[in-house]
Amino acid sequence: MNDEIYKLCEKLIPSTYVQQGREARHTHENKIRILLEHKKWPEDGWDDDTIELLLQELATMDSNNFGGNCGVGEREARIASSLVAKRHFRLGHGIGRSGDIAAIQPKAAGSSIMMKLTNAMALDCLRVTGVRSTAACFVVPLATGMSLVLCFLALRQKRPQAKYIIWPRIDQKTCFKSILTAGYEPVIIENRLEGDELRTDLDEIQKKILELGAENILCVFSTTSCFAPRVPDKVEEIAEMCKKYEVPHVINNAYGVQSSKCMHLIQQAARVGRVDAFVQSTDKNFMVPVGGSIIAGFDAQFVDKISQTFPGRASASPSIDLFITFLSLGANGYKKLLKERKEMYSYLGTELAKVAEAHGEKFLNMAHNPISMAITLSKEGEDSGKAVTQLGSMLFKRCVSGARVVAPGSSKTIGSHTFPNYGAHSDIYPNAYLTAAAAIGITKQDVDLFCKRLDKVLGQWHGQGKSQSVQNHVAEGTS
Repeated sequence: MNDEIYKLCEKLIPSTYVQQGREARHTHENKIRILLEHKKWPEDGWDDDTIELLLQELATMDSNNFGGNCGVGEREARIASSLVAKRHFRLGHGIGRSGDIAAIQPKAAGSSIMMKLTNAMALDCLRVTGVRSTAACFVVPLATGMSLVLCFLALRQKRPQAKYIIWPRIDQKTCFKSILTAGYEPVIIENRLEGDELRTDLDEIQKKILELGAENILCVFSTTSCFAPRVPDKVEEIAEMCKKYEVPHVINNAYGVQSSKCMHLIQQAARVGRVDAFVQSTDKNFMVPVGGSIIAGFDAQFVDKISQTFPGRASASPSIDLFITFLSLGANGYKKLLKERKEMYSYLGTELAKVAEAHGEKFLNMAHNPISMAITLSKEGEDSGKAVTQLGSMLFKRCVSGARVVAPGSSKTIGSHTFPNYGAHSDIYPNAYLTAAAAIGITKQDVDLFCKRLDKVLGQWHGQGKSQSVQNHVAEGTS
C-alpha cells in the first residue's frame, strides 16, 4: 500500500494503529528490498508470510493477472483450475521466451524477476558451498540427465566434428543414456580397484584421448557424487589432462552440492585445469520435488550458450520451488543442514559397521566417498545372486527405501552396449554388497530404524535369527 492509501486508512481508524500496521508491513518489505538490491541469498530464512507477500506482488506484474487484460495470443497463461492457479501462485507464463530460456518475458515481468533472483541465489549457493569461482549458472526445468544432454549439445556447436564422449564408468542409467540421447558414442573407461574402492583410471583416459584424437572427442564426462563402492572421479587430474589436450570437461555433480568434499574437488579442478560445466540436481541437494537442475560453469559466455540451446520457454515450477526453499532456509539454515548431514554420515558409518560385524560381514573402506557407504553380503551357493536380490526385497517390504543391493554376475544392455556385472560399476568387483547413503535431510531416527531393521533382516537372511550382539548398539525403534 502507498502513502495515500495509509492516509485514507487513518480516516477509518486511529492513526497510531495504522502506523503500527505500516511498520509491520515495512519489516516484510525491507527484506524484499534488500533481496532486490543485493541479489544475494539471505543469511537467515524468511517467514512464510514474507515469501507469500513477495510471490503475490510478483504475480500482479504478470499480464494474466492484470485487471481488464485482453489476451488474444495463443499463450495467455489462462488456468482453468483454481487449485492449479494457487499451486503456482498464479505465475502461469513460465520462464524464458521462445528460443531462450533465460530471456525476459514482456508479458511476465514478475515471473522474469523471480527467475533472475532464483538464478542469483543459486549462484551464491554454489559459491558459499565451496565452488567460489563459479562465474554463472541457471536453473533449468530438467532433471540431471537431460540437463547433461543440454551441455553436450551446446558443446557440439563448438566441436562439430567430435564423435566421442570419454566416460569413466558409473552404473547409473541416466549418465550413460544422456550420452546416447545427445547422439555421441561413449568411450567407457573401466574403473580401477584400489582396496575396496573403485577409482578413476587416468592412464586409460589419456590413452583414449591420444588414440582417438583430441579433436574427435566432445568431452571427458566425469562424476563426483556416486554410489559406493565407486568414489568420486579424480576430477582435478582429469581437468589438468583436459587442459593439456584442449578437450572439454563436463562434471556430473548430481548430489554433490551437499558435500564440501565434492564441491572442493570441482573448485580445485577449475583452478588447475579445465572444467566447462558442472550439473547438480535441485531435488537431491535442496529437498524440493523432482524436476530441476542447476547448470553452472566458469565461463559466463559458455553458460549463456547452454541456456540458449534450450528450445523455447519452460515451466517455472522448479524455479518457484527453489526460490521458496532458498528464502525459507536462508544460507544459515542450509549450512545447518549440511553440518547435520556430515554428522549423520559418521553416525551411519559407525552403526552400519556394528551391524556388519555382528553378522560376519565387512564394512567396506570408502574413505573417498563422502556420502555413500557399503557392507558385503556373503551368501554361498549357486543362487547367491537371487538371494542378494531377495534381501533387498525384504528391506523394502519393511519400509526401508534407498538401500541398494548388488550381486556380481548380472548384466544389462543399454542401447547397443552390454555392461557385465551391472550395478557394481566394474566388470571385476569381487563382492555382493549393500549400500546406504547419508544424504541431506537424513535424521538419527532414520539411521536407527534402518540399522535395527537391517539387523533383523540379515539375521533372517543368514538363517541365524536375530543378532543379540548388536542390540546394545542400535537404538530402539519401530520394526
